[in-house]
Amino acid sequence: MRIGELSRRTGVNAHQLRYYEAQGLLEAERGTNGYRSYDEGAVLRVRQIRHLLAAGLSSEDIAYLLPCVTGEAPEIAGCPELLAAMRSRLDRIDGQLATLARSRDALATYIDAAERSGWEHYPPFDGTEFETAEHAASSAQPLPA
Repeated sequence: MRIGELSRRTGVNAHQLRYYEAQGLLEAERGTNGYRSYDEGAVLRVRQIRHLLAAGLSSEDIAYLLPCVTGEAPEIAGCPELLAAMRSRLDRIDGQLATLARSRDALATYIDAAERSGWEHYPPFDGTEFETAEHAASSAQPLPA
């Protein structure tokens, strides 16, 4: 099947399919006309790739895992090297989640403190001076005569 047919059957655009091929995740034969031609197994392979990407794996991780996957879900054989690679990725994700949780807690604390301060107006975030009616009146210059 050609790339357009694979795209239609998997819901993945042709640009992404070419990227998968460039990353070594997907193989295509080339006809004499230069067009890509995929076998029927490419549909399953693309679905496996999409599921693994959704799990947060990089294309490099997926290239490492693909020889050991079966089925659309996919199921992954539990050899020690693969388990170590997946545990390492899980540890990185856990670290990112912990960092995000700390950032979220800090931001929530700042919001709570700002809300308790009783200010009715907050200065703009664009670096311009915050001007209240009081401030505008006190800083007004007399008009030239």
